[in-house]
Amino acid sequence: MGIGRFHFSDRYSVFDWGEMPDHLLNKGAALCIMGAYCFEKAEEKGIKTHYRGVVGKDGKVVRVDEVHEPTSIMEINLVRVIRPKKSRQIRYDYSVFTHDLVNFLIPMEIMYRNSLPEGSSIFRRLKDGLIIYEDLGFNHYPNPGEKLEKPFFDVSTKLEERDRYLTWSEAQKIASLTDEEVEEIKDKLSHTNNLISEIAARGKLQNDDGKIELAFDGNRKLIVVDVIGTLDECRFTYEGLHVSKEIARQYYRKTDWYKDIEKAKRIADIKGITDWKSLCSSQPSKLDPILKKIICDMYLAATNECTGLNLFDVSSLANTVKEYRSYLSEKNAS
Repeated sequence: MGIGRFHFSDRYSVFDWGEMPDHLLNKGAALCIMGAYCFEKAEEKGIKTHYRGVVGKDGKVVRVDEVHEPTSIMEINLVRVIRPKKSRQIRYDYSVFTHDLVNFLIPMEIMYRNSLPEGSSIFRRLKDGLIIYEDLGFNHYPNPGEKLEKPFFDVSTKLEERDRYLTWSEAQKIASLTDEEVEEIKDKLSHTNNLISEIAARGKLQNDDGKIELAFDGNRKLIVVDVIGTLDECRFTYEGLHVSKEIARQYYRKTDWYKDIEKAKRIADIKGITDWKSLCSSQPSKLDPILKKIICDMYLAATNECTGLNLFDVSSLANTVKEYRSYLSEKNAS
């Protein structure tokens, strides 16, 4: 394993598009501070991670509570990213992943779902017959906002052109995981979910769903990597209102560009084309400037209140959510 540094940027992406036309001011620093705080709390609870510290203004690597102003640089232990081989058709060869492989990123995103907020991909998968509501523990077709009796653990590919959901048996097969390793993955996901829910509650946020990434270290021991607990990795709500990147997703779902990318993805699936973006007939527009500022403020306010570090000069999360409600009311009225 090596040593590397994350430089968190103010860029963001939705719908697998890549960089969007707007940058969200100080979003990168907010993600860094929130992620570092969650990593340190995870380590305190015995959850091993690749986190080493944050980089202060003087260049020293320190704990997050030792910095006195925001930083967007985090130091981490590096593992190898080994990509599955892609063939001419939309198929991937995962044979490189074997039972004795060490020091690598597990090529999957591991997700927990505590409730089903509006916009959850679960509703599309239910509609398409890819899962049934009994899989989620329901005895009825769920409505947006319903909570699950117990968390539902989901898994998807990570290193393919487009992420696709997998069954746990499929995930186990492509990553060459033992039964014990699959159970340990679910155990780490459960403990991380509980931790994030505790941290989110400090900011009066509900932890609806989120994802983690895992790797094997040089001894094939599982560690949590990438970043956890941020508004990009998780879907949080505040009194039923989204406080995450989901706000931008909801904005763009009402645009012609979103219709175009959905059409492009369908055509790509039919024709067996991996580069679906080349089939998209339009580009995303910029965010409404008022909404853009609200989203920026949410990242900063949520980080302040969940960590208690108060490194960002911004109004309270309650006030920011109030502004967002007013914004939505005005848009719905017009």
